[in-house]
Amino acid sequence: MTADDGKPGLDPSVVIDAITELMLGESPHLRRADVSEQSGVPQDVARARWRALGFPEAEDDDVAFTDADVEALRLTQELVGMGVIDSDTEQAFIRTIGRSFARLAEWQVRAFLGSIEADDLDEGDPAGQLEELQKVVPLGERVQAYVWRRHLVNAATRLLMTDSDDADVAPMCVGFVDIVGYTTRSRHMTRTELTDMVERFEEVTTGLITDHRGRVVKTIGDEVLFELDDTKEAALLALELLDQHLDDDTFPEVRIGLAHGNVLHHMGDVFGPVVNVASRLTSVARPGSAVVDREMAESLRDDDKLRLKRMRRTSVKGYEHLEPWSLKRPRERSGTDD
Repeated sequence: MTADDGKPGLDPSVVIDAITELMLGESPHLRRADVSEQSGVPQDVARARWRALGFPEAEDDDVAFTDADVEALRLTQELVGMGVIDSDTEQAFIRTIGRSFARLAEWQVRAFLGSIEADDLDEGDPAGQLEELQKVVPLGERVQAYVWRRHLVNAATRLLMTDSDDADVAPMCVGFVDIVGYTTRSRHMTRTELTDMVERFEEVTTGLITDHRGRVVKTIGDEVLFELDDTKEAALLALELLDQHLDDDTFPEVRIGLAHGNVLHHMGDVFGPVVNVASRLTSVARPGSAVVDREMAESLRDDDKLRLKRMRRTSVKGYEHLEPWSLKRPRERSGTDD
């Protein structure tokens, strides 16, 4: 194999083998049947779990597994035996873990390998040249374990403080914040400019949602889905997000849609008509504005720190007569009239 500069390069498979051994503690030496036998988990169950995690399919004769895979199956089976994972939610539980860590790994591997000069891997022992990863990975595991435990505390607190009799369904305020003109703007940006804009958007948005005691559910392309318990906090958050673009030109102009009502929580995500309404309201909001649904408007109508105005009913996908309300600051604060 030859590098771009014409010099002999290192076969990527050699580096992959070195990383595999470093991450998993050994080179693959087991087949699917070996893993099933040693873990005590039937092959069809093991295969389903493997696929749910998002790992590529391995043939029966492929030597693709290690003792770490056997241990993971054993631990999963122990959780099943404890009742933490049941047969109805097993696949969803595993898929959620797989997706979460896959996204984290995609970012981390670029950061980790990006810190290693390509020339360092052109010759010599690749495992020895990956010594930096041997230092970084254990530190990363400890930090991830801490963050996970902290989030467990926060999630347990939210759950125990809810007034709902159903742990999975609770009244919430759901919102979407969307970058205005993202598609058009991104066409004319360099990779660095686009990265900087997205990073600034996510940094500020996540920080403000946290400040208002909300939770980022997920990012979806150029928008963020979030939820809060309190409608007033949600409204103040929306106005603060709109103000960011006026005060900071590195933060893009946004539009926001908010709705309130019972929300189904499932595997860290949110579902139901309220989520759909919030999404539709975002699509009808003008650039630099926030729109709320009727239920949320009713709960905020008597708050003198907010100004609400009913907009014309509109038809959007799934909703023929959606009633949006514009959300603004009081006139004396905004300095503008309708």
